[in-house]
Amino acid sequence: MNRVLIIEDEQAIAELEKDYLELSDFSVDIENSGDTGLSRALSEEYDIIILDLMLPGMDGFEVCRRIREKKQIPLLMVSAKKDDVDKIRGLGLGADDYMTKPFSPSELVARVKAHLSRYERLMATNQKQNDIIEIRGIKIDKTARRVFIDGEEKAFTTKEFDLLTFLAENPNHVFSKEELFREIWDMDSIGDIATVTVHIKKIREKIEIDTSKPQYIETIWGVGYRFKV
Repeated sequence: MNRVLIIEDEQAIAELEKDYLELSDFSVDIENSGDTGLSRALSEEYDIIILDLMLPGMDGFEVCRRIREKKQIPLLMVSAKKDDVDKIRGLGLGADDYMTKPFSPSELVARVKAHLSRYERLMATNQKQNDIIEIRGIKIDKTARRVFIDGEEKAFTTKEFDLLTFLAENPNHVFSKEELFREIWDMDSIGDIATVTVHIKKIREKIEIDTSKPQYIETIWGVGYRFKV
């Protein structure tokens, strides 16, 4: 269920908006001042915020500006002010839409749904942009070239990253040191097989709980290495 935060000082309007949104299966909270609204917007997770412009404590412009410093969720600004300058200012501060009072609650619900749908499509597109491998607590973001172990980011050199990624993309396949050197360094080993051994050791130090009993990169004696899943 999507969560909506209404920051509106006119309680009757806020309750009317809440009733219509709840009829459309939204979970709705109300705050009546800019200060409390901002605090709640930043401390809790909402899917969209409906923000009145004229508020006690802190006006909607300032609330909008501060929210945008921390979050990029849809933000719909509403106001009795009809001047274009206010609309332009609100949109310039990061509001996704600007509705002038009075408006029908049905139109508000329709716009909320439209903005949520657009935001969800955008987030889905952004997620697809990053090619990610996840195996038993290891997250390899190939696009950003970042590695996370149980949520904690670890620093990897270029070749360490390439070697880990190659092994993770070919799980349970045993590769000789010569094959790995040829694949990652793009050349024949020519006596440099030790380079692979050193890099495997460094990778294990970053991903294994106990390097003497590796859970991810196994040594297959006399053959090479494999990434176990």
